Amino acid sequence: MSKRIVIVIGHPRSGSFCHALAKEYADGAASAGSETKVLPLDTLRFDPILRAGFDGAQPLEEDLVAAQEAIRWAEHLVFVYPVWWGTMPALLKGFIDRVFLPGFAFKYRTGSALWDRLLAGRTGELIVTMDSPPWYYRWLAGQPGHRMMKKTVLEFCGVRPVGVTSIGSVRKSTPERRESWLAKARQLGLAA
Repeated sequence: MSKRIVIVIGHPRSGSFCHALAKEYADGAASAGSETKVLPLDTLRFDPILRAGFDGAQPLEEDLVAAQEAIRWAEHLVFVYPVWWGTMPALLKGFIDRVFLPGFAFKYRTGSALWDRLLAGRTGELIVTMDSPPWYYRWLAGQPGHRMMKKTVLEFCGVRPVGVTSIGSVRKSTPERRESWLAKARQLGLAA
């Protein structure tokens, strides 16, 4: 079944392996009849710092307005990024801080500890590269970045289920191993 898919590339360097994975995912999704929009954060123009937190007004740049429109349009959100120091790169964190705002992604209820999940009805997927072996990141480090992105960002905003694919160790990988990961990304796109 075809879907409307937004793919966010959170690697700050164009031409990265994350960009190649996102391209394969998009190609696979297109082959399955899905529509895709790709948001490569390295090309978007925006201030990644939420200057006043949620208490002040900070106008969204044109690229962030377009990103919110794409997310509203989407049925499935895919994030492709590396793990650096246990979590996502600062560029992706800044994108989330600036885009997943109250009134867009969630809404606090007056006089309540509860909130409304404004992105409900969408599913999500994380494709995450790392230099550590995935078993190390899972069993010894406890997957802090995966848990944060899945639970306290996407599911907090109503996106569920959220699938996670860990790819590593990229640094020591062979060309053959990288080709197998690219094929896996294409398969994930086909199955989306």
